[in-house]
Amino acid sequence: MGISIGLDYSWFVVFALLTWSLAEGYFPADYPQSTPVLYWAAGAMTAVMVFASVLLHELGHSAVALRYRISVRSITLFIFGGVAQIDAQPPNALAEFFIAIAGPLVSLALAVVFFIAQPLLAGAGPLPGMAGYLAYLNLSLALFNLIPGYPLDGGRVLRAIVWAATRSLQRATLIAANVGRFFGLLFIFLGVLQVLHGNVGTGLWVAFIGWFLDSAAHAQVVQVRVQDMMAGHSVAQAMNTHCATIPADMALQELVDRFVLANGQRSFLVERDGRIVGLATLHQIKAVPTQQWAATRVDQAMLSLEKAKCIEAEAELCTALQVMDRNGVNQLPVTRDRHVVGMLNREDIITFLRTVFEFKARGPSTR
Repeated sequence: MGISIGLDYSWFVVFALLTWSLAEGYFPADYPQSTPVLYWAAGAMTAVMVFASVLLHELGHSAVALRYRISVRSITLFIFGGVAQIDAQPPNALAEFFIAIAGPLVSLALAVVFFIAQPLLAGAGPLPGMAGYLAYLNLSLALFNLIPGYPLDGGRVLRAIVWAATRSLQRATLIAANVGRFFGLLFIFLGVLQVLHGNVGTGLWVAFIGWFLDSAAHAQVVQVRVQDMMAGHSVAQAMNTHCATIPADMALQELVDRFVLANGQRSFLVERDGRIVGLATLHQIKAVPTQQWAATRVDQAMLSLEKAKCIEAEAELCTALQVMDRNGVNQLPVTRDRHVVGMLNREDIITFLRTVFEFKARGPSTR
């Protein structure tokens, strides 16, 4: 479907631990007459199928998102399972509901398939045990994700319901995220109780999951508040009109020595014959081997203005931040009537929001 699939470094740790747990505990208990080699092979195969199930869960979300013409940048498998990077908010509450519920439905379907397959594989070595384990895991994955707290799928279902009732995506997100924080703190509390009762391993894992949920939900609460602060403000209010402009024929070595190292600047507008023609950043500079900097002009390494992601000066500030996130960039040339009038980077947005916050904190004047 054109979606990039990636593995976080933490995935390899969980894969090794899961394989070891299955090979040393689960399969020897069910198949005591088998050999250690078979236990480890079955453990590794089951661990692969576990993450294949997680991947199918995330592809369920992604397939429905694509049906609503929402692009999906990537899916990454990591220590807690997987996450799909969806580029935009759903267009309405119904779309949010179907995108959110698709993953748990895929997991429930997989649980049914493995449950039916288990008796059919009787006598085929450890395969019935694999099927039983995967049926239990997919059922657990579906039920856990249906907990009504953001960022879990159940939290997104709750957000869709509140969104439909209130007609406010931000209010719905705030409610779902705060419910997510409640469940995160509850998991931490239950994990601590497990530790105090001597079940240290399970307790620490439950508390760790709770910490992750609370952190993710808190980040969403902060994001909603930041979006509230950005509402009604344009790019022109936050952009930097005193951005560095350099000639197109300057050598990269001179650019690095005079501007990057001396002043700590990281992005530059490139000018030729009084007209802005491109954007040079540290990313473009580092793409050229160091030994070639002296012989390479800026316009040979720059990103041309036609290819650069730009933003209109009158665009909403939150739109600019979404463009940065979607394209993986830290700065955007700002245009008005097809002419570059400034630059906007993440630091500019943070500085502007800090100023807005300070004025709001002071409240109305008493004079």
